[in-house]
Amino acid sequence: MKTKDSDGLQDRSTMAWLRDTLRKLYHGRTPAAFRFQLVAVIIDLAIIAFFIATPVIQQSASFLWLDYAVAALVAADLVARLLASNDMLRLMKQPTSCVDIFILLTLLMPTALANLGFLRILRLWSLSRSGSLWRHFEMQGLRPWREASHAVINLLTFLFVITGFVYTFFFRSGAGLESYIDALYFTVATVTTTGFGDIVLPGMAGKLTAIVTMIIGISLFVRLAQAIFRPAKVFFPCPQCGLQRHEPDAVHCKACGHLLNIPDSGD
Repeated sequence: MKTKDSDGLQDRSTMAWLRDTLRKLYHGRTPAAFRFQLVAVIIDLAIIAFFIATPVIQQSASFLWLDYAVAALVAADLVARLLASNDMLRLMKQPTSCVDIFILLTLLMPTALANLGFLRILRLWSLSRSGSLWRHFEMQGLRPWREASHAVINLLTFLFVITGFVYTFFFRSGAGLESYIDALYFTVATVTTTGFGDIVLPGMAGKLTAIVTMIIGISLFVRLAQAIFRPAKVFFPCPQCGLQRHEPDAVHCKACGHLLNIPDSGD
């Protein structure tokens, strides 16, 4: 006859097995873990595509079903990552987790938080901070492009956030696809400071939106240019201070002077 203590022990062992399995899948480097992480990235990209298309399809009859299905996926991923973490509280405090929780709220309350739905595209920024995504880059020898990839993703995220904001507050009354393209056109024209005259936002709010978009957009373009054209450096964590970027022929860490043993990628 089972006792309450034995039942509790079995529950704890089951939970420990589940957390250990999730930890291996999310953070492991085995073939099974890489396949799981690749599928997770593909699902994330599909979710991001849904977020981008939301302004165009939100009037369709099946939109709410899709919305709640995506909410279930986001919730399952968030819970799984929490279980796979060694420190749940620390993970919950991270910006990516806060973004995911906010996105989940907008999915669960699509009507009440309709005006904030354009911020769902921040999931793209959250994905760019995923360790599993960059592990695949490292396997392909693309780690030196990580900083440039971050800059591109930051710029794309900003473009779609501003496009969603402009569409939500200035173009929503028009036709779905045409108005969204107008919002995207205005955003690209503003960020690149070209093409003004045919589409402008009305009133003081429109002018302030254009000013903020130009200031932030130009800074992101500068950051992207720096990431692309900056002299190539190798990524090798210094054992002493943790500095990761070094010159390819560096012998000592420029921050602390510790002796480095950077492997030659050509051998």
